[in-house]
Amino acid sequence: MDKIVNIALQILPTSPKVHPYNLVDKAIEVIAASGLKYRVTPFETVMEGEYDKIMEIVKQAQQACYDAGADSLMTYIKIQSSKDSDVTIEDKMEKYE
Repeated sequence: MDKIVNIALQILPTSPKVHPYNLVDKAIEVIAASGLKYRVTPFETVMEGEYDKIMEIVKQAQQACYDAGADSLMTYIKIQSSKDSDVTIEDKMEKYE
């Protein structure tokens, strides 16, 4: 997969001591620091970039939640790719902005 893809990541952490929003914030910090193009939405964060790079960020985001106090995670990933062209956030969103 050498084209640009979009991957939507939703991490649902649980912890008896830390509010889930604070844990999700740690995952978003990892994504923001990655240099990838991304958009945070109410239910998931969409990233744009090379498949392998994004999947590495997914692992780092999960680890950040554990490091911040999560006991468990439910992680959901959606991937949009194309064999012939890049998939960009703008292609899908430009008519709404």
